[in-house]
Amino acid sequence: MAIQPLASPVISPEDIYLFHEGSLHHSYRILGAQPATVDRRQGYQFTVWAPNAKEVGLALDRNGWNGQQDPLYKIPDSGFWTRFFPEIHEGTLYKYRILTEDGTELLKADPYAFEAEVRPQTASVTSSIQGYKWNDGAWRRKQRGVYNKPLHIYEMHIGTWKRKDDGTLYTYREMADLLVPYLLEMKYTHVEMMPLSEHPYDLSWGYQNTGFYAPTSRYGHPKDLMYLVDTLHQAGIGVLLDWVPAHFAKDAHGLRLFDGTPLYEYADPLLAEKPGWGTLSFDYSKPEVRSFLISNALYWMEMYHFDGLRVDAVTSMLKLDFEKGPGQFRPNVDGGLENQEAVAFLQQLNQTVFQYYPYALMMAEESSAWPLVTSPVDVGGLGFNYKWNMGWMNDTLDYIESDFHERPSKHHLLTFPVVYSFSENYVLPLSHDEVVHGKKSLLDKMPGTYEQKFDGMRAFLGYFMTFPGKKLLFMGGEFGQFIEWKDEDQLDWFLLDYDSHRKLHQFERDLSALYCNEKALWELDHSLDGYEWIAPDDHAQSVISYVRKGKKPADTLLVLINFQPVKRERYRIGVMRPGMYTEVLNSDHSDYGGSGILNDMQLPTEKIPFHGHPHSLEIVLPPLSLVILKKTTRRKTDETSNQVTSVRQRTIETTASTPFKTRRRKKA
Repeated sequence: MAIQPLASPVISPEDIYLFHEGSLHHSYRILGAQPATVDRRQGYQFTVWAPNAKEVGLALDRNGWNGQQDPLYKIPDSGFWTRFFPEIHEGTLYKYRILTEDGTELLKADPYAFEAEVRPQTASVTSSIQGYKWNDGAWRRKQRGVYNKPLHIYEMHIGTWKRKDDGTLYTYREMADLLVPYLLEMKYTHVEMMPLSEHPYDLSWGYQNTGFYAPTSRYGHPKDLMYLVDTLHQAGIGVLLDWVPAHFAKDAHGLRLFDGTPLYEYADPLLAEKPGWGTLSFDYSKPEVRSFLISNALYWMEMYHFDGLRVDAVTSMLKLDFEKGPGQFRPNVDGGLENQEAVAFLQQLNQTVFQYYPYALMMAEESSAWPLVTSPVDVGGLGFNYKWNMGWMNDTLDYIESDFHERPSKHHLLTFPVVYSFSENYVLPLSHDEVVHGKKSLLDKMPGTYEQKFDGMRAFLGYFMTFPGKKLLFMGGEFGQFIEWKDEDQLDWFLLDYDSHRKLHQFERDLSALYCNEKALWELDHSLDGYEWIAPDDHAQSVISYVRKGKKPADTLLVLINFQPVKRERYRIGVMRPGMYTEVLNSDHSDYGGSGILNDMQLPTEKIPFHGHPHSLEIVLPPLSLVILKKTTRRKTDETSNQVTSVRQRTIETTASTPFKTRRRKKA
């Protein structure tokens, strides 16, 4: 076949300039396999960046995967190769045949492919991602910042959340019918999907990618994913994506040595290699790599309508010595350990994303004490608007896993996180990383007897939901997945047939509904004005108590948590506002699997100074429990005291219409 002349080059001189400058923000509209019509002939225009290749051709089924027969045309002084091929239809399998300068032939998947062959096959697939009719306009129009709104994220892995009876995977479309009613039932505001970019190895969970622009074909086609996001948005549920710009897989068909040279990775192995993960770091000093990655971030938001990205492994990008021993890393030009190029990339990334999507959620998984992660770039920050609070997570789980007799000596693990809780805009993560590879499930981390594990789990979830910061809970935690996450099988949904798990599930529903309804738990999340200790120092009894406040005094909540399996009679706390208080949530309620020790009468304050306040009140604290109180007036007493009951009734009604309704009740 003769090379077709370029009637109008698919990539303009301006595009070439911007790509090499690092600011071609929508390079996916030009590169890769683009549907096109030339001289009234329909086909695909293929364009690839391979500046050091000697030859580039298109390898297909029809030419026996011999790319020599169908060469691409090199655009002079650009590094790009391109050609229009007529009569290539959607769904055609292809790779690029690249002849390197030393004469080696490579077969490479398209870095900009919109679809990939189902694993273990590795070819790219021609695909049109245009033409999907979106119905989420109302959701998109109402988007605003979430700083003073509830944000409760359900983190999930699509392939192991739920599977068909024969063990096969649900498609994106089929998942919509299951996931939407469940998230509505559980009152989650957002769902975060673990990485969906194409990846060859299931057990990498999507964190070692080969196809950054291709939604994994394990679950269907690109427009099927669009349908899933669209359906979630129409139900009022935000959708976030785990995104991995820190590294890529070394598989031969991927980005590694793409044109025979280190094109996407650093040429220096001490910079490129991530030995702990067996992957390669992107070379952030290259403007072309920045164009590739920043375009990719925008791609998921523009073409798939994701509301934001959780950026994985940020610390590994920022730290040149991340998980490396002596002789495995190279300091920067100033002798420091900061990857200055990665810092500049992250700043450019966030500035660009917010330029196009001002209300996007850009969350950093950053595990060090790197300063100003959520501060604006113009004051030296990285420019994210949220950071995972890894310090809180590590301290809290350390405490929670401790035996009861050790907890008084570890009380500081509950109090110290407050010191830095307002230094960044934080999300509190209880993520997949904490319930896999021998770390145990959240429920199994709890000490004590079988019953005490459930009591402790409810108290722990209550602490999580009432501590300052937005929330993220990994799937299975909401009903007490007992063994750690099985990354090759679905969650143990059968556990909902057992009373203990079913009642824990009910508690999480009610707690989530209470969180969404009570402004004190999120309206001043990022301000010290929204939090005040009542008693941080009761280490002897392992009790903490604090106040959560909204903008109006009437929204104030008093939170008490007992982390010992001992009932506390007549437990006194100081209060700033005298009056009558009502218990709005008690994790020891029998409906939740507790012993039923409640403060179900109105609690009057007494003029007894305590905790620095002129008034105080007494309550009963059940063993291993969360108790939340709210000041009420006589006129509103009945309404407030019935709040949880009404929430529970709405939950029961919702559950009856979902596929997760349990039909058998067993005691365990």
